[in-house]
Amino acid sequence: MPDIVGIRFKSCGKIYEFDANDLGLRTGDKIVIDSEFGLSIGTVVEPPHSLEGSPKDLKKVLRVASDEDLKQKSDNETFEQEAKKYCYERVMARGLPMKLVRAEATLDRKRIVFYFTADGRIDFRELVKDLAARFKTRIEMRQIGVRDKAKLVGGFGLCGQELCCKAFLSNFEPISIKMAKQQDLTLNTGKLSGACGRLMCCLGYEYHEGQSPLTPEERGRRKKEPVAEAAEVIEETLPPNSESEPAAGDSAEEAATPSASQTGEQQPTPAHKRRRRRRNKKRPQKPETGA
Repeated sequence: MPDIVGIRFKSCGKIYEFDANDLGLRTGDKIVIDSEFGLSIGTVVEPPHSLEGSPKDLKKVLRVASDEDLKQKSDNETFEQEAKKYCYERVMARGLPMKLVRAEATLDRKRIVFYFTADGRIDFRELVKDLAARFKTRIEMRQIGVRDKAKLVGGFGLCGQELCCKAFLSNFEPISIKMAKQQDLTLNTGKLSGACGRLMCCLGYEYHEGQSPLTPEERGRRKKEPVAEAAEVIEETLPPNSESEPAAGDSAEEAATPSASQTGEQQPTPAHKRRRRRRNKKRPQKPETGA
């Protein structure tokens, strides 16, 4: 039974299984593989291991990547930028309703893949002819979705952190508005949508399948509970004051309201009493003037 090794071509891409080919690989090694895409460089993320029921027609790892292979990959990054720029110029010249996302070339440059997004089907046959005449190699156009575009381009979410799909997510799980209802979140598409325009992947982190959304009574109870707990904490933290306790013959209202003699301040006169004093005050008589 051959040893199987897990290979990843991108930082957060899917893990593919290959035959280790008795190379003594370890986690983190750079290797060269002849995959369906072409000659590529991948990273070992799972060390060689035996797996029962594994397919026997697995492709083998060709070799450990050398310094020349790594240099060729670095040169291909500059070549991919040039290919993307030229493809963008041809797209604008032909007026095609598509958005170019990325260009990738194989290690030996025998194939160039252009990733793009569009609302519908695009007739890009003339565009492929232009690209093939320029680069003299096989051209492939792949239409991807908006979530795959966000994973390739990257960015930052509403939380201020790097997008989860770019940082650590390998697969896209289905996200529904039911997840937001169960967590009692505001059903506002502007606040629940990510950079891709779809519902954020983080809505599924605290979602428990089978649990029903909160009812209006449970929402009201959840809002009242923190207030009650805060009131209990305040009552417990207030220190007792023996001087403020009422005497045996005093009422609670008299003890709670200090008098003017105790505070040393003059209490303000109520407004209704001031009005009465003004009414009862005698007005000065006008002096009589002689005829």
